[in-house]
Amino acid sequence: MAAVVSPPAPTETKGKAANAAPTISAVEEPTTAPASDPPPSAAPTPSAVVTPSTAATPTVETRTATEKQRINYKTRTVEDSSLPKGTRKVTTRGVPGVRTLTYEITLTDGVQTGKKLVRSQVTKAPVTEVVRIGTKKERQCDPNYSGCVPIASDVDCAGGSGNGPAYVYGPVRVIGEDIYDLDRDGDGIGCDD
Repeated sequence: MAAVVSPPAPTETKGKAANAAPTISAVEEPTTAPASDPPPSAAPTPSAVVTPSTAATPTVETRTATEKQRINYKTRTVEDSSLPKGTRKVTTRGVPGVRTLTYEITLTDGVQTGKKLVRSQVTKAPVTEVVRIGTKKERQCDPNYSGCVPIASDVDCAGGSGNGPAYVYGPVRVIGEDIYDLDRDGDGIGCDD
């Protein structure tokens, strides 16, 4: 607050001017808030000027890389008449091989942008597995006779008067029960006539 002194207002009293004392009154001063914007100036403020910059040249590198790739082995089967039918026997174990692949890899700014196969080489050849498959037929022989008397509904001595369906060339020894009646004379030997 500020004090303002004003000269007295002239007053008239019966024709005479009276002198009055000066008046003191309180006057409120206007308050101003601090300005957030700078006061305007006569000079223009420089603005940021964006100038086009030249694009950065990408960094391109080439590298060589190798990879190993498995080569599966093949299996070859061979029929073998010395092995019982249905028997399977591995005579040569299969071993996988290895192929080495060489690539040229292109990197642009550290990111792979190309991959080109430049060489493929078998560094270890696979070994083919050999499997023997038995084809030998097991003889179906009756255990009541030495030698091989076939197992059938009826067996007769070859060259005899029987009508088969199976025949045996003798002599054969009877070691169990003579189910086909091959030993007609009972001496333990069948088809000996």
